[in-house]
Amino acid sequence: MFVNTLSGRFLLLAVIFVMLAEVLIFAPSIARYREEYLLARLERAQIASLALLASDGSIAGELAGELLENAGVYNVVLRRDEVRELVLSSPLPAPVDATYDLRMAGVFSLVRDAFQELAQKEPRIIRVIGDPVQRGGLLIEITLDTQDLHRELWDYGGRILLLSLAISIFTALLLFFSVRMFVVTPMRRVIQSMAVYAESPQDQTRIITPRSSIRELRDAEEALHHMQSDLTGLLRQKDRLAQLGGSVARISHDLRNMLTTASMLADRMEASDDPRVKRAAPKLVGSLSRAINLCEATLAFGKAEEPPPRLSRVQLAPLVEDVFESERLAVSDAAQVTFLADIPATLHLRADEEQLFRVLHNLVRNARQALEATRQPGVIEISAQDSKSDGQSGFCIRVGDTGPGLPARAREHLFEAFQGGVRKGGVGLGLAISAELVRGHGGRLELTRSDEEGTEFRIWMPSAD
Repeated sequence: MFVNTLSGRFLLLAVIFVMLAEVLIFAPSIARYREEYLLARLERAQIASLALLASDGSIAGELAGELLENAGVYNVVLRRDEVRELVLSSPLPAPVDATYDLRMAGVFSLVRDAFQELAQKEPRIIRVIGDPVQRGGLLIEITLDTQDLHRELWDYGGRILLLSLAISIFTALLLFFSVRMFVVTPMRRVIQSMAVYAESPQDQTRIITPRSSIRELRDAEEALHHMQSDLTGLLRQKDRLAQLGGSVARISHDLRNMLTTASMLADRMEASDDPRVKRAAPKLVGSLSRAINLCEATLAFGKAEEPPPRLSRVQLAPLVEDVFESERLAVSDAAQVTFLADIPATLHLRADEEQLFRVLHNLVRNARQALEATRQPGVIEISAQDSKSDGQSGFCIRVGDTGPGLPARAREHLFEAFQGGVRKGGVGLGLAISAELVRGHGGRLELTRSDEEGTEFRIWMPSAD
């Protein structure tokens, strides 16, 4: 229905508001018209009485009646020099119904009397008191019939009502077409643009272009433009990630088979008589086992998410030493990186050893790469201690470095996949995976500090199962 549209309701409200304004104008207008009518009768009655006074009372009979008839009154009383005189009179057809004194009448009383007159159904006789014009005496009093007054008030009110209705409709139509031109049409263009964009949100040519000259609509169009641009970018990224996930799953599947073969060959190396081979074989087997587990976890991630941790009693100090030793081998010859551990030898955690290794390895590797990029000596330190968080007991592991700190862009999306990459060529997966693994243990991974003096991460792990 038309009334349910924005322009239709605006048209209806415009008519109502303009009519309300006209009513507020109508009330004093009808009161003013009644007052002027009575003042005119007073003036005509004063002229008739002055004619009688000018003749020294010689006017009487039919001539006096004609003067009263022309004045439209039944009698006139003119008070002059503190003497009350009956100047002209004629028989009253009915008793006086009401008396109105125009000398002290206010706006509200005039409006009230005017509407009372409009509400009267039968003519009546009223007395009106006013001031004579041109200082013709102290006061003048007349008695008249309200039949003509009642009829003229209704005629005047009808003309005002028709004029008000015409002005209301004309004003409402002007406002209606203005709203359609400046508000409804631009809104329909925005709605149409949204519908077109919804058909193919990945098509950048369907993103709305802000064109409205109205500031509020311009702001809405710009906000919609940014939202559609971001959504298009996210949808494209989602498609690329889906394709990448399929590729990674296939690669991980084949790589797992290769690493399984290499692991079996490494097992045979343990039977070698060379002492150096015997020392290196367990570490090689451990690295290959972690690589195989990583491939299997990648395949599982492609299906859903990281598998739940397999909790066991893990001694933290040897695990940290394994992380440091694997990173020492990766340090370039030109870099001077020192690895420090401050962990009680008796500290044990309830955790998944492989997942905890991945978390610490990701953090230490990022720190080592940041220090190597500065070409300055640096320190990477891991410390751990008992801690409490939100009233729950657990363990706090701190991983810090003396590197240059993280840029602001990286801190904004630090734990978001493919968003928080810092190193050139990195994809930003390490911290996202680490945060997910820690959450799987019921803990939290947080960035506690990152400035020109270095970066520090905090891992809180609960002590309960």
